[in-house]
Amino acid sequence: QLQLVESGGGRVLSGGSLRLSCSASGDTFDVYNIGWFRRAPGGDRMAVSCITPSGNSTNYEDSVKGRFAISRDNAKNTVYLQMNSLKPEDTGVYFCAARTFYCSDHVVAMNYWGKGTLVTVLP
Repeated sequence: QLQLVESGGGRVLSGGSLRLSCSASGDTFDVYNIGWFRRAPGGDRMAVSCITPSGNSTNYEDSVKGRFAISRDNAKNTVYLQMNSLKPEDTGVYFCAARTFYCSDHVVAMNYWGKGTLVTVLP
């Protein structure tokens, strides 16, 4: 069973940057698509980005395109989310999640979840 642990959250001023990490253990990492989801205050989890097992394909939610970059290092069992030009609306708890076969935007499609890391972007 795959275990996921997020780190790298914090408080940052609008326009700043953060890099989130998602570290995996417990199973073969490089067979999983890894997605990042955000739960804004009072909202539901929504897909932010996803990366395929090889790292050759990525996708992004429209509001973060050009600002966020997802990457992975399979030798370190880690996926990263580099977040630049942060905006207050990026505030929320960020979760990483894993599934096989292909990336998905749907929360219910993900098989494994981390517990999340909080990102707060101040105006």
